[in-house]
Amino acid sequence: MTIEAAASSGATAKLWLVRHAQPLVEAGICYGASDIDADQGATRQVAASLALTLPQGIQILSSPLRRCRQLALDLTAQRPDLASQSDPRLAEMNFGCFEGQRWSDIPEAHIAQWTANFGDWRFGGIESVQDVMQRVAAVWDETISRQQDAVWLTHAGVIRAVNLISAGVRTVSRADQWPATAIKFGEVQTFELPRLP
Repeated sequence: MTIEAAASSGATAKLWLVRHAQPLVEAGICYGASDIDADQGATRQVAASLALTLPQGIQILSSPLRRCRQLALDLTAQRPDLASQSDPRLAEMNFGCFEGQRWSDIPEAHIAQWTANFGDWRFGGIESVQDVMQRVAAVWDETISRQQDAVWLTHAGVIRAVNLISAGVRTVSRADQWPATAIKFGEVQTFELPRLP
């Protein structure tokens, strides 16, 4: 069913959240906003799976980071009916001065400060969890306003934020509010978008 047919039939619009494929980074490295590549073979496999399942003409928004842009390029190459648009609000959280460091090398005092003031503390000096929540909520609201199927090619932090936002949570103050797990690399999570009144 095309997007136009779904809208006219009263079908509920759907959001596909896709996490990029395995990044080419050593385990244990803090790499939120670092612009690193993903494994090309794994990226092609994710794109091939999406190409078989996504509706015709669906809107694709992608994080501007290379590990997501690779997926967008592979997907649109396999599905010429699709076009992707980069949206910086779908990027992973920026960990500032801790980007590229081993988590085990980050002083425990910094992690303790973040845990104690989880929502507002700018871990690494650039961005807080609440900053991420606000920018992701803005894209979520725009997606709902269109009432059309959409795909986001994005990151674990953004997907965790959507899980909260979709449940009506827009403010995070405690570390235990943040979802402990995320979907695996290359996996998809879907949401039915709320209907507008």
